[in-house]
Amino acid sequence: MCRITCIVLTILLTVNDAVSWKHFWRGKWIQRRVEQANHSHFPTDQWFEQKLDHFDVVNAITWKQRYHTNDTFFGGDGPVFLMIGGEGEATPKWMRQGMWIEWAGKFNALCFQLEHRYYGKSHPTKNMSTKNLKYLSSEQALADLAYFIEGKKEEMKLHHNKWIVFGGSYPGSLAAWFRLKYPHLAYGAVASSAPLFAKINFKEYLGVVTKALQTTQQSSQCTGAIEQATTALEDEIQSTRCCQTLEKLFSLCDPIDITNKLDVANLFETLAGNFEGVVQYNKDNRDSKGANITMDVLCDTMTDPKLGSPLARYAAVNTMLLEATGEKCLDFKYNKMLKDMRSTDWNSSASEGGRQWTYQTCTEFGYYQSSDLADQPFGKRFPIEFSIRQCSDIFGPKFSHNLLKNAIARTNFIYGGLGLKLDRTVFPNGSVDPWSALGITSNTTGNVAIFIQGTAHCADMYPPSPKDSPELTSARNVIESHLSSWVSNEKA
Repeated sequence: MCRITCIVLTILLTVNDAVSWKHFWRGKWIQRRVEQANHSHFPTDQWFEQKLDHFDVVNAITWKQRYHTNDTFFGGDGPVFLMIGGEGEATPKWMRQGMWIEWAGKFNALCFQLEHRYYGKSHPTKNMSTKNLKYLSSEQALADLAYFIEGKKEEMKLHHNKWIVFGGSYPGSLAAWFRLKYPHLAYGAVASSAPLFAKINFKEYLGVVTKALQTTQQSSQCTGAIEQATTALEDEIQSTRCCQTLEKLFSLCDPIDITNKLDVANLFETLAGNFEGVVQYNKDNRDSKGANITMDVLCDTMTDPKLGSPLARYAAVNTMLLEATGEKCLDFKYNKMLKDMRSTDWNSSASEGGRQWTYQTCTEFGYYQSSDLADQPFGKRFPIEFSIRQCSDIFGPKFSHNLLKNAIARTNFIYGGLGLKLDRTVFPNGSVDPWSALGITSNTTGNVAIFIQGTAHCADMYPPSPKDSPELTSARNVIESHLSSWVSNEKA
């Protein structure tokens, strides 16, 4: 979910090498080199005809939306599971694995995965111009889901089968909101790691990251070392001897101009993102390069005196993550990021999701992970103003702070924020997941919260592993018990 970091089964986006905007997707960039699996045994791409604008009856334009099907377990009377796509390409790999597939086997479910409009191969318009992006919104995405369900009900005679929607992170929010807006179409929902409260300044994100790092074996020594490194980095930048040593130490792609405050902010945010991404996906059973880099590994590095000063250890963490992604240097130039993010062609690097998701944060959600929280060790160089200005810098002056404030207020009004009350919906969240700060983590009237101690973002969605904690196993059992109850009740 950087501005949010989960996609369909959410966290599996493969990003191009040139990603100077990687900080927009906190954590995703450390996993971008997903193994090149043999796709021959995965479901093939299918296409569903959708309306471009579901809320304008005069607009008759349609487009083809990508989806996948797995009917391996289905006998005709079972439920229908629908995995909701998010801010990245939907991969058919997850039509064969994941907890929802385990449950599909137990409940004889038919499985669909619908890719989100404007992401992956689902291109409603000829390009991603700001004018065309007006059709990109959570409301349009929910309507896509509704029309897809109605279409499949008619095509496959599924009128009496119960539909249950799944999603993690932003798609988790969509799962809950779909249950709210289209309760006649979804009998139940599993909304994993779902941020439900839109907020401009998500400064609490770093608070959860800091607290999580303090739960490692190194405890406060780790965050103390990060704070010392940040102070040393500040001293280095402000010194007369800056910056050749710094450029070499952190493998910067370009020389740093300390008078360019935007470049400096980008550098500090990206270095903080090294820790944010690892915390967010800590020990989540990812099957990708870099998955073995955990909070403990980072804190072991930050507290190892043999690696030199705290600043040298901070650089060692950066090198570790560059190597995990195959990147040769750290890109921090603000103008290079803007150039990438302003690209409107579907073949550009921004089309991997960076431009589209940034548009949604600027027009619906905010979710900006600033450095404004007082008690965190990563410095104060990327305040909320740094994130807000990117909306106008990328999309134009109309995308102002005032527009963003109105957009956030509207999102919370139409969906209910944390006041959302739903039946037959479960909200799993992990205590190590920074996004849990914007989700439902305790039971309230009409809501079932499953707060999993020690687990990270969307951990409940991954395939089970012998290494899973008892808390995670128990949480999955609770989700399964709800699914069993929904499926065994009278027909929808």
